Amino acid sequence: MTRWRSVVGGICLVGALGSGIGLARAAPGPAGPVAAGSAGVMEAHQQARRAFGARRWAGAEASFEAVLAAPEAAGMTAVQRAEVLGYLGLCELEQGKHREAAEHLGQSLEQDAALNRALLDRFTRAFNRAVERVGRIYVAASPPDAEILLDGEPIGTGATVHELFVAPGAYTLRARLSGHGEGSQRVEVDAGKTVSAALQLARAADAPARAPDPGASKSAPVKPAAASAAPAAAPGPWASWPGTLRITGIAVATAAVSAGAVFMVRASRLDGDLGERIDGLHRDPAWTSGACREAPQPSACPELHGMRVQRDRSGAVGTALVATGAVVGAVTAASFFVDLSSLRSTPARTGFRLVPAMAPQQVGVVALGVW
Repeated sequence: MTRWRSVVGGICLVGALGSGIGLARAAPGPAGPVAAGSAGVMEAHQQARRAFGARRWAGAEASFEAVLAAPEAAGMTAVQRAEVLGYLGLCELEQGKHREAAEHLGQSLEQDAALNRALLDRFTRAFNRAVERVGRIYVAASPPDAEILLDGEPIGTGATVHELFVAPGAYTLRARLSGHGEGSQRVEVDAGKTVSAALQLARAADAPARAPDPGASKSAPVKPAAASAAPAAAPGPWASWPGTLRITGIAVATAAVSAGAVFMVRASRLDGDLGERIDGLHRDPAWTSGACREAPQPSACPELHGMRVQRDRSGAVGTALVATGAVVGAVTAASFFVDLSSLRSTPARTGFRLVPAMAPQQVGVVALGVW
């Protein structure tokens, strides 16, 4: 009986497996297209690596670009993307496409933490070779919503500092934004050199007065614009106070630190004179270290006391002045990075800000605005 149950159970199990396999073959799963797309990306990547190994630079370049352009490229890890960009830059460098090579190798080196040491060194050497043959432009614009164009071609907005690799030559940078005047700058770039440009857009002037309608009645005289216009409101007391306070803060900090340094130098000299006076008294056999604590006191004791008082006072005043100057200077420096326009009677039209500019082997800032 037990044997028959085993046989029947085995037949049922085989039937269930067969039914499951049949259902799996009949119903396509949702992972089918994704797997096929991933396989296509993997095949393109393998073709690119084979072409690279065979030194077929044009074919390898096309295959690496196909990998980056595939919809599934968004799922690549940081390591995979850095390697593909780096190898693409190597292919372009071998073909003399120095601008494209510098751009892609630079993008790869931005993810240097994802590269192993061998690839990092290889891509860095190639990047340095590429940038020796092209120029580099760092450009930023304010306000950050402004659109930046290089010789008429849009490259982005002023929200970030853009690093551009260009062939040596002259270029025109422009920035535009609705409601603002256009900013432009002409730059000359040499091979292996870097230039920076900061485009500041001013608000556009108010629209001109509307011309009178030719069809209107001519019997009524037209008032002059100057007579009909309301007098301009005088600037409020808060209009320019941040700049005045900053200048005052710089002056106060400088004066306080300078005066404090004078007092501290005087305290140092008094301390030296006091030491010399005490050394001279110690050479007198009748003088002891506790002579001023005995009665009657020697005649030199009041003199020593007065020198100590002057030294201590000068040191205390000098320290206080230097500390005050440092605090005022720190507050003044911090005010350059704080937007104080909310306290003014009219909103600020310009500001001051520092925009970081980073690239492989270079770090800097671009200062935008006026105060």
